[in-house]
Amino acid sequence: MSSTKQNVGVDLGLTDDEKAELLQIARAAIVSRAAGREASSVSSASARLADKRGAFVCIKQRGMLRGCVGMLESEHPLSKTVAEMAQAAAFRDSRFRAVTDEEIPYLDLEISVLTPLTEIADPEEIQVGVHGLFIRKGHYSGVLLPQVAAERDWDRVTFLSETCRKAGLHPDAWKEKDTKIYVFSADVF
Repeated sequence: MSSTKQNVGVDLGLTDDEKAELLQIARAAIVSRAAGREASSVSSASARLADKRGAFVCIKQRGMLRGCVGMLESEHPLSKTVAEMAQAAAFRDSRFRAVTDEEIPYLDLEISVLTPLTEIADPEEIQVGVHGLFIRKGHYSGVLLPQVAAERDWDRVTFLSETCRKAGLHPDAWKEKDTKIYVFSADVF
């Protein structure tokens, strides 16, 4: 399991057992896909893991990002969303080649279970290390998770500018009237 600063994100009430189960689901989904098998159907006895929540799965290898894919909102149970995002991070993140079977023992997984998006009018509402950002302007959009700003020790303005860059916008696009800024938080483990 990857370690993340304790003050990043929020506690959504997931138990240690539920977090361990989600990590196991994510790893099993990657192992199945690497072996050329369909992932088994995902179900859990936990009511929280049946909640319909967005989630991201980030994969690191020797401390370096190896894949990170997620969805801000989901119509599926959290357990299924995590399995799907784990496979997407391992095999469909266009920034990286697909994970190989030989790499799997060396992969660290980090899951971010998201709160719903909230549009904000005042960027002063953003709390670095607590909030992630989703910025949309026209057909352009970009998202950065709460831990990204905390890990890089960014201030609020840098976080906004980097999210604009991720969206393919100029760094000050967040200041423009037609740019929409949304915050969310995450339980990161």
